Amino acid sequence: MAGQLTRRGVRKSVQSLEKDIRTWTDPWNGDPKPFVWTKSAEEILESPAEYFRRNSGG
Repeated sequence: MAGQLTRRGVRKSVQSLEKDIRTWTDPWNGDPKPFVWTKSAEEILESPAEYFRRNSGG
């Protein structure tokens, strides 16, 4: 349900959007978990570099 609050939708006010965001973030932030990188910096940077090599036309 929480994910549905932040998906595309129509809200009639900024306050309504803020309420939905806080409804989602407050429980999430109440039990935070660290982000764990699964790739090295080199692996992450290689992905766009490979894309540009394939699509550069050269």
